[in-house]
Amino acid sequence: MITYDRSGFGKSELNPDLKKETDFGIENGIKELEIGLTKLGYDGQIILVSHSYGGLYNMLYARKYPEKVISVVSIDATPSEFWNEELLSMRDMNVDITTIPKPSGDYYMNYNYNATMRYVRGMKFPENIPVTNIFPENSFPDFPEILSTRWRRLQEELGEKNENIHNVIAKNSGHAVFQDNPTLIINSVIKAYAKTLDKNKQINLLTKVLCNAIDLSIQSKYNNRTAHDINTLGYSLMANQDMDNALVIFKAATLLFPQNPNAYDSYGEALLAVDKKEEAIKMYEKSIELNPENDHGKSILEELKRK
Repeated sequence: MITYDRSGFGKSELNPDLKKETDFGIENGIKELEIGLTKLGYDGQIILVSHSYGGLYNMLYARKYPEKVISVVSIDATPSEFWNEELLSMRDMNVDITTIPKPSGDYYMNYNYNATMRYVRGMKFPENIPVTNIFPENSFPDFPEILSTRWRRLQEELGEKNENIHNVIAKNSGHAVFQDNPTLIINSVIKAYAKTLDKNKQINLLTKVLCNAIDLSIQSKYNNRTAHDINTLGYSLMANQDMDNALVIFKAATLLFPQNPNAYDSYGEALLAVDKKEEAIKMYEKSIELNPENDHGKSILEELKRK
C-alpha cells in the first residue's frame, strides 16, 4: 500500500523544477504520480483510492493508463460535472487566493482550480475499469441546499448511467467518509483487492478479515464499548452487496455480544434482506426480549407476522 502526498502537500515538497503558477496544474500532478509509481516499481495491477479533489487524479490517471489500473475506490470524489461556469464564478467571489500562503501546494491548487475543473468537465472513467463510488447521504450539510443537492445527484448518476460504476451510500457520514466510517472504506479496498486473487487466497483473506473483526469486537467488549465495530463491518459488507459474509459477521456479533439487543436486530435485518423470514423473526424476537423498548423492531416483527 502506498499513501501519496501531492506536490506541496503533506510530506511532499514542491517540485523545484516548476517555475510558473500554471506549471503546477493537474496534468503535471498526474505526471508526478506516474513518475513516483514507476520509481517505486509499480507499473501495473494498480488499485487507486482517493477522496474529494484527489478523485480527479483517480479518473485522469485511469484514463491515461487504463491498462495499468484494475480497480478504483472513489471516496466522495469531486464529480467532473459539478463546477459549471456559474458555480466557478460564485467560487471566485468567495475564495481570496491572496490570503493563501505562497508558495504552497494549496496556493497552486487554488490558482489552477478553475482551469482544472474546465479541463475535467465531461470526462468519465474508462468503461473497462470497475469503480466503487462511495458517497454520504449529505456531503456538505453547511452548503446551500442547491449545491449539496447537485453534488448528491451527480454522484447518484455516476452509478445509474455507468455499468462499471457501483454506488455505495455511506449512511451517517459526512464528506470525510474515511473518518466517519473507516470500516466501509477498508472493506471496499479489501473487496477490490480480493478480486485480484485466486479462490484459495480469497478464502485466506476473508479469514484474516473475520479474525480482525472478532479481535476488534473483543477489545471493544473489554473496553466497555458496544458491538458497534463489528456491526459496522456487517453493514459495510451489506452495502457492498456481499451478503454471505455480512451474515457471518452479524451472526458472530450475536455470539460475541449475546446480551446486546442491537446485534440481534441487525442480524434480523440482514436475514430479512436475503428473504430468510423465519430466522429473521427469531432474531427480532430476541432483540425485543432484551430491549422491550425497541419500537422499530416491534413494528417490523408485527409486519412479518401479518404476512
